[in-house]
Amino acid sequence: MKTRIALMSAAAGALFAGAHAASADDLTLCWAAWDPANALIELSKDFEAQSGHTMSFEFVPWPNFADRMLNELNSGGQLCDLMIGDSQWIGGSAESGHYIKLNDFFEAEGITMDDFIPATVTGYSEWPKGTPNYWALPAFGDVVGWTYRKDWFEMPELQAEFSETYGRDLGVPETLAELKDIAEFFQGREIDGKTVYGAAIYTERGSEGITMGVTNALYNYGLTYGTSDEPYKLDGVVNAPEVAEGLEFYKELYDCCTPPGSSDWYMSENIDAYKSGQVALQMNFAFIWPGVEADPNVGGGKSGYFPNPAGPGGHFAQLGGQGISVVSYSDSQDAALEYIKWFAQPEIQAKWWELGGYSALKAVVEDPDFATSQPYAQTFLDSMAIVKDFWAEPSYASLLLSMQDRVHDFVIAGNGTAQEALDGLVEDWTEVFEDDGKL
Repeated sequence: MKTRIALMSAAAGALFAGAHAASADDLTLCWAAWDPANALIELSKDFEAQSGHTMSFEFVPWPNFADRMLNELNSGGQLCDLMIGDSQWIGGSAESGHYIKLNDFFEAEGITMDDFIPATVTGYSEWPKGTPNYWALPAFGDVVGWTYRKDWFEMPELQAEFSETYGRDLGVPETLAELKDIAEFFQGREIDGKTVYGAAIYTERGSEGITMGVTNALYNYGLTYGTSDEPYKLDGVVNAPEVAEGLEFYKELYDCCTPPGSSDWYMSENIDAYKSGQVALQMNFAFIWPGVEADPNVGGGKSGYFPNPAGPGGHFAQLGGQGISVVSYSDSQDAALEYIKWFAQPEIQAKWWELGGYSALKAVVEDPDFATSQPYAQTFLDSMAIVKDFWAEPSYASLLLSMQDRVHDFVIAGNGTAQEALDGLVEDWTEVFEDDGKL
């Protein structure tokens, strides 16, 4: 892709010609504290040089990100000029007036949502969903996928034992059932003189972790949020028997195949377990893959990547990622819009990918060289083609809290049955939507 970037960059800098003559602003961009944020700091140096504006950054660790930034928005605070907010915030932020609507700006600047991966437009930009009302530019495409110890899978003695036990080759699983077999195979096994475990999965209760994990099973056993005819229909949909089977599967995977003490794990704990050689498989968002590939212990060909496997009721993966919005309380909205215009350029999006960001621009991901540009690039493409997201309703925080509690109580604490957990969840969600006047 470097040749393509060079061609596109031939005109770079013209966009903000004369910008230094205009008044310079100090813009603050708010996001989560993670590796992609560091890449964005590096990328944004180009914007500072071209525009004359100065960029400051407010990054908050993921477990505290939603509380901190939603409190900032709800209070009308002026800390953030630009917000890379989670996909689930879009409904509440649009209806509460936290973000400015971008339709007129996009039209004036020739920015079209047709140029972005459709799932990211729906997930990060639209409210109401399915309508051409845009409150963000897709900024960071992300999705839950899997990392595996390719070097372990290729050990001849393990290949032979697995084939004899399961009647198939030890390789990338195509189904959730096959994934569980592999996790069981590695659980408690000794490799290189060290006891290892099957899989690191999301179990965290305090923010969103277990929800972002368990949905990768529930979707593939048939979970939908309402129906096409009744978007808030819950009973018989969210708690359908097949969905309960998916919840039981996730509990079985936790019980059989995870490391000791992993009852409250999310992104960072899974990364640590994988990089330290504790597990054969790791569930995590795709943003971690550049760091895995660069790691001296598990990178350089020792790891492989695959999309969330299919289940008996479908093939989906939990959408992650975010859009970038202009905060309506900012005193520097014009400069913030300049940033979005700059960020949307194909040459900037291509550089974003090179630095470790996940571009959602079709010109980048559909480039003929993209799929081979990184060992995980094809897996990213395949995963983004099967995404599904959690509720993006204005009351999403209440919906999320109920799911966190109900699912964690069953999967981790072992209380009740899967069906009882989902029945309780339907009761909770029904109350939320009744309060919202939607039921």
